[in-house]
Amino acid sequence: MDSIVVTGGAPLAGQIAIAGAKNAALALMPATLLSDEPLTLTNAPRLSDIKTMTQLLQSLGAEVAVLQEGKVLALSSDALTSTRADYEIVRKMRASNLVLGPLLARTGQAVVSLPGGCAIGARPMDIHISALEALGAEIELKDGYLHAVAPGGLKGARVPLRFASVGATENTLMAATLAKGTTVIENAAREPEIVDLAVCLRKMGARIEGEGTATITIEGVDRLGGATHAVVTDRIELGTYMLAPVIAGGWVECLGGRIDLVLAFAEKLDAAGVAIEETDKGLKVSLKGDRPRAVDVVTEPFPGFPTDLQAQMMAMLATAEGTSVLEERIFENRFMHAPELMRMGAHIEVQGGHATVHGVDRLKGAPVMATDLRASVSLILAGLAAEGDTMVNRVYHLDRGYEHVEDKLGAVGARIERVKAQ
Repeated sequence: MDSIVVTGGAPLAGQIAIAGAKNAALALMPATLLSDEPLTLTNAPRLSDIKTMTQLLQSLGAEVAVLQEGKVLALSSDALTSTRADYEIVRKMRASNLVLGPLLARTGQAVVSLPGGCAIGARPMDIHISALEALGAEIELKDGYLHAVAPGGLKGARVPLRFASVGATENTLMAATLAKGTTVIENAAREPEIVDLAVCLRKMGARIEGEGTATITIEGVDRLGGATHAVVTDRIELGTYMLAPVIAGGWVECLGGRIDLVLAFAEKLDAAGVAIEETDKGLKVSLKGDRPRAVDVVTEPFPGFPTDLQAQMMAMLATAEGTSVLEERIFENRFMHAPELMRMGAHIEVQGGHATVHGVDRLKGAPVMATDLRASVSLILAGLAAEGDTMVNRVYHLDRGYEHVEDKLGAVGARIERVKAQ
């Protein structure tokens, strides 16, 4: 397995282009299953998760052409050959479950393996199941697969979600576009990726109102057409690279960055003493003083502080002045990066869903192990500020969500290299 070696102490200066959002693209790609006309996605991120979703769609009979070095995806589901999403593909990535709603809506049936993904706690499918059952689906779990049918077709309904699940909102939203009548999703997720999906579906002919709020209304239509759509900027990659100069020193301009995508995160950076300037190209970030100040963080569904930036924020707070408390309210088991940061000299105490971080003057390089996607990049960020070399092992997690991270950081002055597995 590849490793990434970071030699700390080099301040950053320069521009980093922010890619299209992984989590948006992984919902947009299955939207092709709703139509027999082409769907073209531009500004696509070049990630292993995108390859996995490509394989899954192709296994169903969809055609996927990867163009312009991976930045454009041309999809067509003119002639589907299967409605079964097999375990061997689905186990690699949680977002694979997003084919369930579109397959049900278009074909009236689907057999989808229970999904896999990062080991950051249980993310149950029951919310997805109850939402689709409200639309008239009959779903049975057998041998690790969800067997779903909609004998009379899907029908619009009131769908209250017990939790504002992003995936369940996406699955329900896509399914409802072809359901007969009106669907109202209550307690819907409000993330920018939901808004992006709704915008794309509208381009395909869907009738949707209320995306970005807790109530989304969908008027079902008989069919959807094709569209061309640009994937929204990845707010998690944006937040990650906004933290890089805060940790390493210097400045970075994040090209394509939008403050509205990361408002709650930006507010915490401001409280920590970070300067964020909106430019005509994106966001320019630098630290006002010698060290950031401690701040408390609570992860919440959008528009709150993103759980996917919690690990990176902990890396920054490890060298902040004072004591910070991070409370994780979205996923259990999402402090697995803390022991690895402690190997680098961080002073962190974890108790249940709370982590107390006592800032230290300096971290020290060490061999560390990436436990999940966001933990991977948090250790790389920590390495930027550490004395000596930090070797981050098991970076296959990293490649699921960050494209060419060593090239992007290296271009702005970081001393970082990928070591290929022997």
